[in-house]
Amino acid sequence: MAIVALSKDNFEQVVTGNDMVVVDFWAPWCGPCRAFAPTFEAAALRHENVVFAKVNTDEEPEIGQAFNIRSIPTLMFFRENVVIYSEAGALPPAGLEGMLSKAKELDMEEVMRQIAQQDGSAEGGKA
Repeated sequence: MAIVALSKDNFEQVVTGNDMVVVDFWAPWCGPCRAFAPTFEAAALRHENVVFAKVNTDEEPEIGQAFNIRSIPTLMFFRENVVIYSEAGALPPAGLEGMLSKAKELDMEEVMRQIAQQDGSAEGGKA
């Protein structure tokens, strides 16, 4: 599958319209970002049921700011509209494959239950 270029115009549609989206926050001047690109592209070809997308933080600073991106490359995994992984730094091919496997195996019903419990605890503590 081709890698999707994300912008403020299509970001929400791509993330909400797909079960799993892996986003690479990058910039053209970033050496580690350029070095990670072939690994990201190879994974996109192997995982056709996952949307792989890139945000050029120079062209789309609002998206980077919205997700508090402080350094690049930063990888962010979304499952069912929930950020399940976010970390700065390029992963080696085996590391990316491992993260993809873990993300696919996640019990999203349990994740949603935990989020609901945290939201309930936060609201319960307010007076």
